[in-house]
Amino acid sequence: MDQTQAIWIRDPLSILADGAERGLVVRGGRIIELVPRGREPVTADAVAYDAGTHVVLPGLINTHHHFYQTLTRALPAALDRELFPWLQALYPVWARLTPESLHLGATVAMSELLLSGCTTTTDHHYVFPAGLEDAVDIEVAAAQRLGIRVLLTRGSMNRSRKDGGLPPDSVVQDEDTILADSERVVAKHHQRGEDAMTQIALAPCSPFSVTTSLMCATATLADKLDVRLHTHLAETEDENRFCEQMHGCRPLDYLEQCGWLNARTWLAHGIFFNSDEMKRLGKAKTAISHCACSNQILASGCCPVCEMEEAGVSIGLGVDGSASNDESNLMQEVRAAFLLQRARYGVGRVSHKDALRWATRGSAACIGRPELGEIAVGKAADLALFKLDELRFSGHGDPLAALVLSGAHRADRVMVGGRWVVADGAIPGLDLSDLIRRHSAAARAMHQG
Repeated sequence: MDQTQAIWIRDPLSILADGAERGLVVRGGRIIELVPRGREPVTADAVAYDAGTHVVLPGLINTHHHFYQTLTRALPAALDRELFPWLQALYPVWARLTPESLHLGATVAMSELLLSGCTTTTDHHYVFPAGLEDAVDIEVAAAQRLGIRVLLTRGSMNRSRKDGGLPPDSVVQDEDTILADSERVVAKHHQRGEDAMTQIALAPCSPFSVTTSLMCATATLADKLDVRLHTHLAETEDENRFCEQMHGCRPLDYLEQCGWLNARTWLAHGIFFNSDEMKRLGKAKTAISHCACSNQILASGCCPVCEMEEAGVSIGLGVDGSASNDESNLMQEVRAAFLLQRARYGVGRVSHKDALRWATRGSAACIGRPELGEIAVGKAADLALFKLDELRFSGHGDPLAALVLSGAHRADRVMVGGRWVVADGAIPGLDLSDLIRRHSAAARAMHQG
């Protein structure tokens, strides 16, 4: 696609933006104009794309995932378990990951995300069995082939069962190896600036799978390299008890002691914070990725999003790993988050627009990308266009509300940086049937050992 050619996304059925009733104009990967009701574009040479049957959203942003877990969806050994026993059932299976199976798992995850209207995704890869030392490089290559924007985290675990942690020895690495590879992948892959397509963050897995030394050293390294930090925190009461027994304090206190309580950090889950801790998070500008489906399936609890936002904490959405969510569909996650939080807070405090905001501007704040997540002049031309031509939408009134309430799940067109990466509900050049066949075979091989 010629990036110098202006494109007018013309006359959408609905659009999540003010003053853009007649659409928007993009050029060079940016939004250069909003076209209000009754007006024509000022940009004279724009080629029109008729969006009359589309609802236009800013590209959705996924702030927490584990791509490799698409290989262990609905695994019988892990069904009907809470977090700790769920992890113990899955670690031996994940230890069988290979470069090929990771490539397939990541490609499936990102393809599913793109098709759900997601234009930017994070991933938290923390399992490094022998032979998988180049995991981040494998994910970068898969993302580049698909054209999705990514913030991939170099995850880590160095506290195995023999040290009082949960993972087996076969999937952990030592601190020196982790730090050296963290520095390597940042130097090799991290792009800076508002047009960045690939970025890297550092992400020790959790307080119960890494040492204090690694937590502190990673924070120091992230500051030196000027990259973001990510980890799981306050997901379960078991984690609170573990921190109190192991470290003599609650998880957020431990995080602060390790140098993590700052604007560089975003955290997955954030369910079990008290009101004082929420205020501390807000003051530090540390953001939270709300993972509604995973939290419900594992019966972990419910992130207190309204109290968090009142305390100044940015809330984004994450599909989390496909072994706890069992899908990688961010539009479905929007609906799940809306329903969960509406049930918690009631009609007056949570609307469908809140859920869409969490998946766009809120998620952009989580990953430190303010140029994403909004349809406005100067922002990135990352867009998701949905049709309302399925049976589930028949009889709808408000098109934006219908996306959430009636359960949109597949985008018709998706644009990343001004380039169409999904067209007519498909990813150009990707043979989905062949991908499913190869991915399913790799999953069966892992399950059977």
